[in-house]
Amino acid sequence: MEISSKEHTHFFSNNTVVPVDRSSFKSESSASKERQSCCGGIKIFLGALSFVYFAKALSGSYLKSTITQIERRFDIPSSLVGVIDGSFEIGNLLIIILVSYFGAKLHRPRIIGAGCLIMSAGTFLIAMPQFFMGRYRYESFPSTTNSTVSLSPCLQDKSQAPLSALEKSQAKINAGCEKEAGSSMWIYVLLGNLLRGIGETPIQPLGIAYIDDYAVEENAALYIGCVQTVAIIGPIFGFLLGSLCAKLYVDIGFVDLDSVTISPKDVQWVGAWWLGYLIAGAISVLAGIPFWFLPKHLPKPDSRKDSSTSSEHSKFIIEENKDRRTSYWQQAKLAEMAKFFPSLKNLFGNPVYILYLCASIIQFNSLIGMVTYKPKYIEQQYGQTSSKTNFVIGLINIPAVAFGIFSGGLIMKKFGIGVLGAAKLSLASSFFGYLLLLSLFAMGCENSDVAGLTVSYHGAKPMTDYEESLFSECNSGCSCSENDWDPVCGENGVTYISACLAGCRASNGSGKSTVFFNCSCVGTFESSQSSSAVIGPCQKGNECPKMFLYFLVISVITSYTLSVGGTPGYILLLRCIKPHLKSFALGIYTLAIRVLAGIPAPVYFGVAIDTTCLKWGSKRCGGRGACRLYDSSALRYVYLGLTLVLGTVSIFFSVAVLWVLRKRPSPQDETLSANGERGACGTKSRKDNFVNSDRLIQSTYWPEKETRL
Repeated sequence: MEISSKEHTHFFSNNTVVPVDRSSFKSESSASKERQSCCGGIKIFLGALSFVYFAKALSGSYLKSTITQIERRFDIPSSLVGVIDGSFEIGNLLIIILVSYFGAKLHRPRIIGAGCLIMSAGTFLIAMPQFFMGRYRYESFPSTTNSTVSLSPCLQDKSQAPLSALEKSQAKINAGCEKEAGSSMWIYVLLGNLLRGIGETPIQPLGIAYIDDYAVEENAALYIGCVQTVAIIGPIFGFLLGSLCAKLYVDIGFVDLDSVTISPKDVQWVGAWWLGYLIAGAISVLAGIPFWFLPKHLPKPDSRKDSSTSSEHSKFIIEENKDRRTSYWQQAKLAEMAKFFPSLKNLFGNPVYILYLCASIIQFNSLIGMVTYKPKYIEQQYGQTSSKTNFVIGLINIPAVAFGIFSGGLIMKKFGIGVLGAAKLSLASSFFGYLLLLSLFAMGCENSDVAGLTVSYHGAKPMTDYEESLFSECNSGCSCSENDWDPVCGENGVTYISACLAGCRASNGSGKSTVFFNCSCVGTFESSQSSSAVIGPCQKGNECPKMFLYFLVISVITSYTLSVGGTPGYILLLRCIKPHLKSFALGIYTLAIRVLAGIPAPVYFGVAIDTTCLKWGSKRCGGRGACRLYDSSALRYVYLGLTLVLGTVSIFFSVAVLWVLRKRPSPQDETLSANGERGACGTKSRKDNFVNSDRLIQSTYWPEKETRL
């Protein structure tokens, strides 16, 4: 009996072991399935978020590439274009607090999807004026298709005047002239860019936080780095798209292109700026679709779960403390509100943070203004077309910026640079970058020879009042308007504002092939005989293409040098504040950059550039339009000078940061406080700090990083 009982006992124990093993296998398989679903879900979200980053970077850079096109299409000055450009930051600031606070409590993927729809709606709204304000009208001499008919640009008799010229003269006399239908359509561009800013707001904070919550901890930094890399690729395609659209005429598909008498090199040329916004808006719509099908929560990886307690134990604790939770959170909120002002005082009492904040604000003023008007500067200074300018920026400058940012992080990691070393590297980057920028003053082109503006009709310097010098003895018998801008190039290499002011008395041909004869003003330079002229301005001097090549080389090196200091400077910001104040400090930093640099910089840069205008265009019913001709030397000194002055001031603040850091105790002399918190700029563990800093850098927004040239 004992043997049989033992056998039965042994048999029973053997039978009971098998189900246990099966359950363990089931638990392991379910855990592996959960892990796979977690990884699959976060990777789908990562791909969708990367595409959204690409879409928003593309549309933002495309706006930069169309600055001059918008200015010409709506006949507005550069200062007003700066207001339009800054409206994106205004829209972002309107709801960033609401999104940051309430967004984490709601369905984050769907909020990002809604933001993409708003962003696409704003992008479409920017393009809408093209379809409501009629065809683009530029000032031109009315040619004829009949080659036997010869029109006289020199209107000696009012009966010979074309209807367009008579209409303009009547518009000046008639005070009750109705405004042109599209005179205020630029407001829709401003509102569209404002909507873009509102729609872009939830993408960065909610998207990065979602990845950080549900990704495996050691993969989070890699995922966020992938997103930021794609964000840098976006501006490359944005400027290349701007280059393609700038080649196409604004009314392509609506007018006969053979009847267009201006070329892409003419300052009146407007490309198909609206086409790129339709493409960018469609991409934004496609980017937002996946987020409507993603879950509110993903299963957290095992490394993020608390292994010390089981799920049932957690449920028991939750049920037990359900009544206490409400009062606990109310007390926590009151405690956070009570800590706000002491935290603010603590933050602004940190001299390193304040000095670095001032240096960053001034430097971003310099960089944002320079980036916004860089296409305009290249076009006006070197006589390049908008298409070529955007192509060069997208294919050369932006990759240099991306490589500079990567190099800065690589240098920090390879050499294990600390806080003081980061401050030195950031300062050296800014110093040598602006030193290279100083050399661009010598790489400019001289003013084009424009009769009555930059040279007199006899080849001498113009008079002080250029309005009076537009008329000379050679065109005194003509009935010309000083407000017209329809340039012609004489055989003597001098540009004349119009064929009438060139004294041309006959013309032949049509469209771009129109040739003017018997131009009395053209012959006064070299001979007494009258000469001919063709439509369009003359090319700049022979040295200008060579200067443009030098400019490109120095510009690329400058972009790379300035970008190298970005990552070290940001690490300096993160390490010189107390750990519990990092989020608050980064929020104040981002807010200050947007309000004090992103919004005002394009405006006052535009106002300064407007002061260098030599010839303003005129609207059809009177009033000042867009600038037709800039003083090349004055534009160079204003644009580069303002950038360099702001950069120099920021360098002084960076020197002050380095001086304060040198006065601080060395890391070996620092001790931990009683509660274990680290002091300002303390370095408890360099390796741990690098890990934490890397994650914080990747999860925070660096303003204008995509277009920092």
